[in-house]
Amino acid sequence: MEKQKLIKIFNKQAGKYDKRREDLSQKRWRQKLLSHAEGEVLELAVGAGANFPYYTPGVKVTATDFSSAMLEKAKQAAKNYGIQADFVSGDIEKMEFPNDSFDTIVSTLSFCSYNNPLAVLEKINHWCKPSGKILLMEHGISTNFAVSILQKTLNPLLYRFYGCHHTRNILEIIRESGMTVEKSESYWVNMVHLIWAKPKK
Repeated sequence: MEKQKLIKIFNKQAGKYDKRREDLSQKRWRQKLLSHAEGEVLELAVGAGANFPYYTPGVKVTATDFSSAMLEKAKQAAKNYGIQADFVSGDIEKMEFPNDSFDTIVSTLSFCSYNNPLAVLEKINHWCKPSGKILLMEHGISTNFAVSILQKTLNPLLYRFYGCHHTRNILEIIRESGMTVEKSESYWVNMVHLIWAKPKK
């Protein structure tokens, strides 16, 4: 899918992202993951700012997204939750930051939409300080055979309307990136993964 079409899809969804009430599981997962964020934080695909309620006091967030509508919602969320944040509009697949810029890099449910998720992970490896943290909450293909067949069947339709792939093997892609996974937890028949990692040495 062309990137401009993908941006339009997410711009249209901004209001829904902002108003949608997540289930208790997602709230619990975000809290568990983001309680480990510290210092200078880079958040990829910030969306409407769903992570902002769970950051610990004192973090400084650089929030990125290619959807201007999402960023407007995120700016309001930052005000609501007292988050110190800078907002960067642009495509993370084309974005550049100096090496070793961030203490923590966060992505929650964004790797489903990138054209080249492995290339984005390589960027993260460079942008994160060697002693830093990489915190990911991502979804992908289930290890349950019946569920995975359903995902593969629906994936073209879901990507067309929501801009989201449901069949990526997230854990395998992370292993390919060379990151060191310190801890991982999987939920919903192994479709959703929480990952605590270190950048590639």
